[in-house]
Amino acid sequence: MAAHTRWTRLLEILSDQGHLDVLDAAERLGCSAATVRRDLDELARQNLLTRTRGGAVVSAVAYDLPLRYKAARKADEKQRIARAAAELIPAGSTVGLNGGTTTSEVARELALRPEPPGGGVALTVVTNAINIANELAVRPQVKIVVTGGVARPNSYELVGPLVDSVLRTLALDCTILGVDAVHPRFGAATHDESEAGANRALAECAGKVIVVADSSKLGRRAFAQVCETSAVSVLVTDRDAPEDVVEEFTGLGIDVLRV
Repeated sequence: MAAHTRWTRLLEILSDQGHLDVLDAAERLGCSAATVRRDLDELARQNLLTRTRGGAVVSAVAYDLPLRYKAARKADEKQRIARAAAELIPAGSTVGLNGGTTTSEVARELALRPEPPGGGVALTVVTNAINIANELAVRPQVKIVVTGGVARPNSYELVGPLVDSVLRTLALDCTILGVDAVHPRFGAATHDESEAGANRALAECAGKVIVVADSSKLGRRAFAQVCETSAVSVLVTDRDAPEDVVEEFTGLGIDVLRV
């Protein structure tokens, strides 16, 4: 198992349990205790956890993992979700994308859109995610609009009042939102309030909101609400989505796609 994969798995375990034992982690990852200790030392150096005697505990920043550590989580599911979400976007649309691993996959799917006959723009993407803007800027068939704002290192998202000042002047056909949690009663949410504010602005200027979230995020709550459940038109998730939670969403009039 590659070091980056081990680090991601260790942070996942720590996020779920709040603490981690070296011997238990070594057994779960199928590697030596010495390897786990070195991994924990490196993650502590990056301020992603706090080392303890015999293990580690969650630190302030481990609750919201940096994007580079989230990328390996449910990667196959996210690619399927992204493909299905991209297929919902008609040619010529103006679409909003926030930051995150799933929306980054959506951006890659949208980048495959062919140039219209005779040239021109296949679609317009408005985003506050600088990594998405970087990937799409080289695609001549995609018009990219980037909001202003202050970059947040964990997610590569621009946040703050500059985001609102740009988005309040725009009208989008739809916005595709990646979230940390989506609950039938409490809506879509994220761990960081500044991200939630920027993502809310993207949702409010769109005619339609599509939430992309793997099954691990369904029925869960996070700190800061992005939008109420009633604002969501479509939820795209994976086949492991719990049936009872899906039924709650569909009962609220949300179209749920399990891919």
